[in-house]
Amino acid sequence: MTERVVLAYSGGLDTSVGIGWIAEATGAEVIAVAVDVGQGGEDLEVIRQRALDCGAVEAYVADARDEFATEYCMPALKANALYLDRYPLVSALSRPVIVKHLVRAARQFGATTVAHGCTGKGNDQVRFEVGITSLAPDLTCLAPVRDLALTRDKAIEFATRNALPIETTKHNPFSIDQNVWGRAVETGFLEDIWNGPTKDVYTYTDDPTFPPVADEVVITFEAGVPVALDGIPVTPLQAIQEMNRRAGAQGIGRIDIVEDRLVGIKSREVYEAPGAIALIAAHQELENVTVEREQARFKRGVEQRWTELVYDGQWFSPLKKSLEVFVDDTQRYVSGDVRVVLHGGRATVTGRRSDASLYDFNLATYDTGDSFDQSAAKGFIEIYGLSSKLAAARDVRFGNGVDLGTQGGISG
Repeated sequence: MTERVVLAYSGGLDTSVGIGWIAEATGAEVIAVAVDVGQGGEDLEVIRQRALDCGAVEAYVADARDEFATEYCMPALKANALYLDRYPLVSALSRPVIVKHLVRAARQFGATTVAHGCTGKGNDQVRFEVGITSLAPDLTCLAPVRDLALTRDKAIEFATRNALPIETTKHNPFSIDQNVWGRAVETGFLEDIWNGPTKDVYTYTDDPTFPPVADEVVITFEAGVPVALDGIPVTPLQAIQEMNRRAGAQGIGRIDIVEDRLVGIKSREVYEAPGAIALIAAHQELENVTVEREQARFKRGVEQRWTELVYDGQWFSPLKKSLEVFVDDTQRYVSGDVRVVLHGGRATVTGRRSDASLYDFNLATYDTGDSFDQSAAKGFIEIYGLSSKLAAARDVRFGNGVDLGTQGGISG
């Protein structure tokens, strides 16, 4: 029986050439798998037919936009996932849903190997291969660019020689990955980290320098998930798409960052994630109102670890799953409305309300009606500071007290 290889297929030059390149190098039949996570561009059926025309024996296509938004973007929103406090995991989130469909296709078509188009320098090779072996430990992985020396020059020559139905002359100076959660741009002149991004880098966002009139939106959450915009019910996918449109028009979500890749390289990346950034800002503020203080403090550490695990390709890991149980539990009361003003590159929260709010006006007010018992504060402070007070007294006793000095003081 002829061996079969499942190839993650985008419809572009490298993966189109990869079909024949893998077949020639390994003698295996190739099944192309294209997964729509909201990247836009060509119709799935067009991509499917191109894969067959390029030599694939089967072509598996999947519209995974709703699945991606609900099962991958929403957990990230609940975790306020921002790698290095800025990057909302645009590419990292899409890899596990693609992996899931690659493994499903491998099972369906009897493949023993899964191939992807990543290089040996990036994070995605790890995300794909660790994800694949986490779901199917018996499968092996192949990267034609990394393992079979499929350079861009060789890809163009191969496509021309074999008259493949793919454009080979157009050269985009950037490497671009995009989906409904955002857009990632790298390489080209951006590799010089002193160079500022030019206008042609951006497509999801308009220039925030000259914004249109401010746009006010009320986002309704239930258990940490957006369910309505301005009172109109939405699915997770619709919420992201609409916020991409509205926040993007205001230039929100532009990120220019030098980040730490898993393989040890520092890499300059430019991202656009208007909907993600606006939704995370609103979600964080609703959590400020509804999540108890100690739970919220602990959650911040969990969020960072969850984010690092997902960035590092560990979506299916035991620790990530355990942390997600905690995150989901914290979302029990994260329900209510958040009013956000979108303008000039910023998403600013101006109002919040929740039936599950922990904010008590009568405790917080300094005006008439204050129900806070201020007489309890003195004893609380004495007990709260007792441990530090005792330690400070010991320091003085052993000659290790704080040297207050005399410089700048007033002498009598």
